[in-house]
Amino acid sequence: MNQDDPKKCTALKLVRLGLVKKISLRQVSKNALLLNPMSTEIICKTDAKYLNSGLVVIDCSWKKGTDIFKKRLPGTNKRLPILQAGNPTNYSKLFTLSSSEALAASLFITGRQEESELVLSKFKWGHTFFELNSGILDDYCKANTSDEIAIIEKQYYEKFL
Repeated sequence: MNQDDPKKCTALKLVRLGLVKKISLRQVSKNALLLNPMSTEIICKTDAKYLNSGLVVIDCSWKKGTDIFKKRLPGTNKRLPILQAGNPTNYSKLFTLSSSEALAASLFITGRQEESELVLSKFKWGHTFFELNSGILDDYCKANTSDEIAIIEKQYYEKFL
């Protein structure tokens, strides 16, 4: 969406490295998994079945993203469970992951931990995301349904909700 500083944009860096490709919303497969923070459904390991059709992260500013996510978006829309950002801009904040962190978290939760680690290995601070979220990511990964993840989320973050 070209809303953030291109020098700090983690999605653009992943595109430059050839780890992801930039597409338009029209190109999103109806069977792709689209990360949408406004969705009521939470991603879980059984959503791995959608990854063969694509995993879509909409790269936009957190300040301007609300308008984008209110629209009807293609694909299977799911949100990530609560996690802490490891990036320097939003360090330790809840709900403010970078695009690369969102991608890595999705891969991790759906059982693709090696790919998840590869994505964040491209950033000096990438290990910080895993350090901040190590216990909860493992628990999210074990959950079979969105409902189970919602319970885990509530247990970890009850004081913030």
